[in-house]
Amino acid sequence: VSRLAGEAGAIQQQLQATYHPDGARTADGGVLVSASANVHFGDDNTLNWVTVSNSCASAISLVSYDVSVGTTSGIDANALITSANIGSGNQVADLLEAALSKPEHPVVAVVGGAKVSTKLDLLGNLIPKVDQIVIGGGMANTFLNAQGVNVGASLCEHDLKDTALEIMANAKRAHCEILLPVDVVAAKEFKAGAESRVCGLDEVADDEMILDAGPATVDRLADAIDAAKTLIWNGPLGAFELVPFDTATVEAAKYAAKRVKNNGLIAVAGGGDTVAALKHAGAADGFTFISTAGGAFLEWMEGKALPGVEILKK
Repeated sequence: VSRLAGEAGAIQQQLQATYHPDGARTADGGVLVSASANVHFGDDNTLNWVTVSNSCASAISLVSYDVSVGTTSGIDANALITSANIGSGNQVADLLEAALSKPEHPVVAVVGGAKVSTKLDLLGNLIPKVDQIVIGGGMANTFLNAQGVNVGASLCEHDLKDTALEIMANAKRAHCEILLPVDVVAAKEFKAGAESRVCGLDEVADDEMILDAGPATVDRLADAIDAAKTLIWNGPLGAFELVPFDTATVEAAKYAAKRVKNNGLIAVAGGGDTVAALKHAGAADGFTFISTAGGAFLEWMEGKALPGVEILKK
């Protein structure tokens, strides 16, 4: 793949591929390769994917392309799909369209992560389009602090108090419910296995950090997922890299995957930490679609047009 992609020009490529020798062959004896690539070409970060797809098609039985990648100017969607033997490119584009542009309501968005400041555009775009926004991770601390909750030594953007209040006011006007934690998991040390406790919002000590959402919060999220037809997920609910502060993310992700299987929930997720968190939970395969194009998926949630998706719509 690296050699073929190199024919497109001076490309810097990061490629991960897996080859499964047992049972991973096509009917004609070809090899099935699963690859995820982050490709950059030129100062404008564009690449003529026609050359790449035509070349890859001659050597590989199936190429899976994440159409949510935003750096695909110059791509000929029909050539890519035909040459690479892909039949689902338009299906993915339609799925992304259905998840946010023309979703089936109720729509629930889970937005987590460390800082509100990195998700302002995302929240602004989601508020008029979804029915509920579940805010988790360090972001939730900023919103709780804005409401007068003592978040102790937690990660919190105290200077964004007015911004957080404005976001909540905009959501109320748009009839979009903001769901914040109603209980939390607090600890004095930020490390795996640290002594922790579940407590109410009014019980966080000055020397404690909020590192995860509590069980009552997870139950509230599960209720929202039960009522939802569409789920959009970006960001973890806590410090999922550290046990036991992965509990809320793991339980919520598994529950969402279960609803996809049993109730037809459309669940779309993306973003680097999100993919890692869902894989950690063992729930990644249970979601309807997961984008590995973290930055591009975030742009899609912000309402920005992605060249790869726009071309597939034509």
